[in-house]
Amino acid sequence: MVVEQVRPRTSPAVVVAMLSCCGIVVSLQQTLLLPLLPDLPRILGTSPDSASWLVTATLLSGAVATPTISRLADMYGKRRMMVVSLGVAVVGSLLGALSQALPLLIGARALQGVGVALIPVAIAIMRDELPRDRVPLGVALMSATLAIGAGVGLPLSGLIVEHMDWHASFWLTGVVGVLLIAGTLALLPESPVRTSGSFDLRGAALLSVALTAVLLALSKGGQWGWASASTVGCLAGGAAVLAIWIPLELRTPRPLVDVRVAARRSVVLVNLASVFAGFAMFANMLVTTQLLQLPVETGYGRGLDVLHTGLWMVPNAAAFGLMAPVSAWLIRRIGPQATLVSGALLMGTAYVWRTFYSADLPQVVVGSVVVGTGTAMVYGALPTLVMRAVPVTETASANGLNVLLRSFGTSTASAATAAITTASTLTLAGRELPSLHSLMLIFWLAAAAALATALIGVPMLRMREYAEEADRSGAENTTRAQIVQGQVLSLKGNPIRHAVVTVLTPDGRAVDWGQADAEGRFAAAVPEPADYLVVTSADGWRPRSRMMTLDSAAPVPPIVLRERLTLGGTIRASDGQPVTDALVVLTRATGELVTTVRTDHEGRYEVPRPANGRYVLTVAGPTEALGARTLSVWEEARDFDLDLGTPLADAT
Repeated sequence: MVVEQVRPRTSPAVVVAMLSCCGIVVSLQQTLLLPLLPDLPRILGTSPDSASWLVTATLLSGAVATPTISRLADMYGKRRMMVVSLGVAVVGSLLGALSQALPLLIGARALQGVGVALIPVAIAIMRDELPRDRVPLGVALMSATLAIGAGVGLPLSGLIVEHMDWHASFWLTGVVGVLLIAGTLALLPESPVRTSGSFDLRGAALLSVALTAVLLALSKGGQWGWASASTVGCLAGGAAVLAIWIPLELRTPRPLVDVRVAARRSVVLVNLASVFAGFAMFANMLVTTQLLQLPVETGYGRGLDVLHTGLWMVPNAAAFGLMAPVSAWLIRRIGPQATLVSGALLMGTAYVWRTFYSADLPQVVVGSVVVGTGTAMVYGALPTLVMRAVPVTETASANGLNVLLRSFGTSTASAATAAITTASTLTLAGRELPSLHSLMLIFWLAAAAALATALIGVPMLRMREYAEEADRSGAENTTRAQIVQGQVLSLKGNPIRHAVVTVLTPDGRAVDWGQADAEGRFAAAVPEPADYLVVTSADGWRPRSRMMTLDSAAPVPPIVLRERLTLGGTIRASDGQPVTDALVVLTRATGELVTTVRTDHEGRYEVPRPANGRYVLTVAGPTEALGARTLSVWEEARDFDLDLGTPLADAT
């Protein structure tokens, strides 16, 4: 456990402002160079395909760094890892500012991409540091920083193109990054909410390989060819590495990504919604900028330059910022689930409207702003839903996975846009330009993605995992959460894997929960040393509840689950006599073997109770008599008898 002396709380307004500035600068680093890409092949003396690596490198490094930095933040301190992320990004800016060679610039952009990892870490800091009622506003503002930074970056890049050397984009982000590092160290406290253990280096390496392969295929598939050996090989290789990584994480005591937590229905739904929301969000930016920049001669383009395109994208970014307090109010009043569904429906409706009304500049801008308004609602709700569904000790890593999946959605949108606009073009003055049909098709796909987000959100509306009383964010104004750690054991002293430990106040209010790892160890956050009601459950064991004094300064005694639940019964022959030494086989309803055992001298059998579900009990007697029945296992130990030779109905 980690115990450290902490200074008084920083003002919530200062925390939110500081973290939001960090998010805006990270977004600026991603977008400032994008409008310069058409000119960089000429400036650097290289091909467009080679210059595109300046974007791909940022995407890949950000995806790889996000889960790694997030887990390190949970283990070693969130402010510390924010400074590390900013420091790496500043080094990248300095390298880019002093470089002219393409390989060095690609390396600089890769270092800048690491800064993306501070977004989920900053959201986790808000949960630790802000009072509960201010967390939704802080999270909504933090989510909006990506759009705000992009909105500011486009016109700013246009000014740099017209009036300054292109290296100025690197100098600008580097200088601001240094100022933010100083501000982070001076103004933000280090969170005491940490987990112990060693870093999962093997898991991080495998996940990095898998993410790099998949995202490389998505980002380069248009250039390589979607059916090419390179694209298919990257996708297949990434999927194969993920298939190795998942079971490895399940066996690792302190995994990079807690797959058990990520596999919970409440977390899966949020992460799945994030993929579709990321697609719908990025399609808005991609198609809107094309509609603004395409030549007027096409009949649907506005013919604007980089500067004026960026200026007309500012209202979209402003919508994100202005919607942050509205999203926070909606989250408090109607809940994050309803906010998510409402925002997604607004996005989908706006996209359908845009397929019919994108003929002039006001329609393009208004359509973009309405989509951005819905996106702000969705992006404000997603981190709140994640934080309410995971333990406090998993906040940064869980948000890191969520941000990563949103990035996967944006990468998919980029790949789909490139494929569709390349497949359907028109020729104007010898140039191949995207057709109106291709752009509207992307709008339809984005509308479908937004509708999918809303449909995924519908089951969330009744799920208690997202209830406000289960939200431990920002314990109280005067206290700071501390971590208690313990172990769940059997009577024989063996660790019980995957046990769930829930901590409540004596009057039944939720405080936190944790899931035991492969060594039976768990961690939970409590606001202060006190007596708590601790409820421990594990599949196949009788649950146990007890009042315990939890204090990070004192070791938590092991929690012992005393009774292993069993499944058993008596096997009888057709004449009613018990059958001894009969083979009893338990298989899942889907066909997998669970266990085998033989009956004793009284015809009894007993096996550890399997996980809840439907099974088939088969018995082969010593005289070749056979019998079988289906059964459903729920909660407590049950006896399932079987009379050989007698037809039996399904048991429940």
